[in-house]
Amino acid sequence: MVAGGGSADFNPSVPVKIFSAGAAGCVADLVTFPLDTAKVRLQIQGESKPLVRGQRATYRGVFGTIFTIRRTEGARGLYNGLVAGLHRQMSFASVRVGLYDSMKQFYGRGSENAGIAARLLSGCTTGALAVALAQPTDVVKVRFQAQVRLPQGGSTTRYSGTMDAYRTIARDEGVRGLWKDNMPCHFTAAFAAGFCTTVVASPVDVIKTRYMNSVPGQYGGAINCAFTMLLKEGATAFYKGFMASFLRLGSWNIVMFMSYEQIKRGVAKLQKSLESSL
Repeated sequence: MVAGGGSADFNPSVPVKIFSAGAAGCVADLVTFPLDTAKVRLQIQGESKPLVRGQRATYRGVFGTIFTIRRTEGARGLYNGLVAGLHRQMSFASVRVGLYDSMKQFYGRGSENAGIAARLLSGCTTGALAVALAQPTDVVKVRFQAQVRLPQGGSTTRYSGTMDAYRTIARDEGVRGLWKDNMPCHFTAAFAAGFCTTVVASPVDVIKTRYMNSVPGQYGGAINCAFTMLLKEGATAFYKGFMASFLRLGSWNIVMFMSYEQIKRGVAKLQKSLESSL
């Protein structure tokens, strides 16, 4: 049901839904990307060199982290990795949201009122497909967000640009490097974020960020990464960036779905107008 009535006449095609979902995901990323960058910085803080007692952390809190990045790296630092983030939304949101109705009808055998089982299967299927397709873009996005680039120069960066990151990871770590952690950890994060609260998803999300940002050989796998975090930093490490994750998830979904409805309607009207003029 579409708010405001007229749902019976509003039946966009699958391509329109896919494009609209991807575009809406990009809008949501543009709005919430600083929160996502703050989340990544907080999640990896203390990984290479744990803080000693009395030492002040570089990043403290969501808005403190955003302010620190803005002050030390400039406003562009908050959007480091945005291009890969937009790549991710055009491949992730377009599949996860754009194909959901089609999957729901498939599992519901054409019924317009699919049951809870069909809805859950649809969510899991589109989520798994979206993660498999978007995984390389997520790896590159996380690595750029973790990379500190000072405005005055002189800092060493891992990649000179987005396409360089794709090429370098594929060359140095193999094509599998772009699908790092073989995806079970990332699948869990996606499903947890979809069906559970941030409390449940946060530990998996932190592990995902740490593992995606790691150099080859740093961890033996996602499980080894989790144990290393636990032994070196304690259980609280699994909730680093919790508030940033919470704020980003909520605001992203609000912006995304509000944009999705408007873009979907606009594209469907444009398509109908073009067809009628032919």
